[in-house]
Amino acid sequence: MFRVLCVPRPESLTGIVGWGVYIPRQRVKADEIASLWGFEKTLPKALWIEEKAVASVDEDTVTMGWYAAKVAIERGNVDPELIGAVFVGTESKPYAVKPSATIIADALGISKKKLSTDMEFACRAGGEGIRLAIALVASGTIKYGLAIGSDTAQASPGDVLELTASSGAAAYLIGPAEESVAQFEGVVTYVTDTPDFWRREGSKYPTHGEIFTGEPAYFHHIMSAVKMLFDELGLAPSDFDYAVFHQPNGKFPLQVGKKLGFPKEKILPGIVTPWIGNTYNGSALIGLAKVLEQAKPGDRILVATFGSGAGSDAFSIVVRDGIGERVGRGPKVEDLLKRKKYVSYAQYAKSRRLYIRNIG
Repeated sequence: MFRVLCVPRPESLTGIVGWGVYIPRQRVKADEIASLWGFEKTLPKALWIEEKAVASVDEDTVTMGWYAAKVAIERGNVDPELIGAVFVGTESKPYAVKPSATIIADALGISKKKLSTDMEFACRAGGEGIRLAIALVASGTIKYGLAIGSDTAQASPGDVLELTASSGAAAYLIGPAEESVAQFEGVVTYVTDTPDFWRREGSKYPTHGEIFTGEPAYFHHIMSAVKMLFDELGLAPSDFDYAVFHQPNGKFPLQVGKKLGFPKEKILPGIVTPWIGNTYNGSALIGLAKVLEQAKPGDRILVATFGSGAGSDAFSIVVRDGIGERVGRGPKVEDLLKRKKYVSYAQYAKSRRLYIRNIG
């Protein structure tokens, strides 16, 4: 059984009512990418990357986000007209000036009376949307809020990021705790100005600070946010049944979990990176969905997002009764992982209209 906190926090008034995931069918093998660009043959294995999911020519942030959100609403069995806010976190929206959130909301039949906006905080923007939805629901401003994290592969051809940068989406319908199957127990955010990864205006592809993206970016921010959460809630790794971390590759989640004191068996159930790569804003959120689909009432889940620039959200979530029935209302992450079709790098490059950046 989980411990009950003496002082209720505002976020405890809210929870996850529904969730959905979309993973493109197309996959490119990491070994093919490594061979093409002359990377060390051992690099994919060292990063724990087997293949990555890539959007086809007719898939983008909007279409993937729409599908994930549709499943989330169906899982929650909620009238779209009752959703009062829609947030889309992405690094790869199809329009530079035009929100993706409004397109998705109208396509879902959500009320015109709503807060609707795109979020931007690298890979953390989807988690940022969840934080805002929690605040709005807890305050009574809205009854339900929809937070979506969706991205297509964003990496310059020939960059090491090509091994991991993939495509996918996750959506979470946030509502009153009494209607939820996973209740928020606590949430904190840790943010600093750390230039580890960026994309300048007009640049087609992002730039990164190589090893700098690990420390002091990824590890420092996730560990700081999680430790703050532990201190505020009086919890420790032993109090959690699962731990889900942002997944830029397969190694980092295991490494940061070990540093925080989590055994591997609590981290592995939420890892999707070995199969589909880093889905950016979908990364930790798809991992959370994978855990929800196997968790039992009373289980406590730690989720830590990360976004370059840099910041991390840490959530403590307690699974409630009814989770099993809610899982059955939509496709599971494991099913989407198995549904795949391999394409060549050339096919991938053509469908995504890649070109090599001018150097020199």
